[in-house]
Amino acid sequence: MRRSVCLLMVLACASAVLVGCAGPPLAPLNVPAEVDPIPQADVNAWRAGAPRSRAGDVVLTALTYLDTPYRSGGQSATAGFDCSGFTREVYAQSLGVNLPRQADDQALAAGLLNVRRDELRPGDLVFFNTLRRTYSHVGIYLGEGRFVHAPRQGAQVRVEQMAISYWARRFTGARRHTALTQSP
Repeated sequence: MRRSVCLLMVLACASAVLVGCAGPPLAPLNVPAEVDPIPQADVNAWRAGAPRSRAGDVVLTALTYLDTPYRSGGQSATAGFDCSGFTREVYAQSLGVNLPRQADDQALAAGLLNVRRDELRPGDLVFFNTLRRTYSHVGIYLGEGRFVHAPRQGAQVRVEQMAISYWARRFTGARRHTALTQSP
């Protein structure tokens, strides 16, 4: 019996590792419980001072989806979002840009420029290795070391600090759409 339970746990973990954000079959991310979201009051204060530019539009659009439930494979506010469905919708609404459906495809999409961590600007896509695979999770950089994303099953779209060890260790790169490099 104990061996069966152990085997089931190993199989469950292995299947979670093999599945990426928006990749069939879909599985939730393993974001630990100790990763606390930034309080809503802080988000509202930041939102009030957000710049009005293309990047500002991306940020404000992303923040309108706060508390939208995570849904594996989700691509809308009414149905819920997974990570890449969230970034895809935000970029479509704010920039008129149609990103690919999966996080790893978004990282390699045309029109996106590589960005170093120390050059991040609001509106950039930030990528993480959450499933032992580069670019398996994506969010949108807000500035001041914060990003917004659809983290995992049972959670909602939320803002978090990139400096939290969980995210800092898993950061694999960032991309900036060319639309964000042009004047408003």
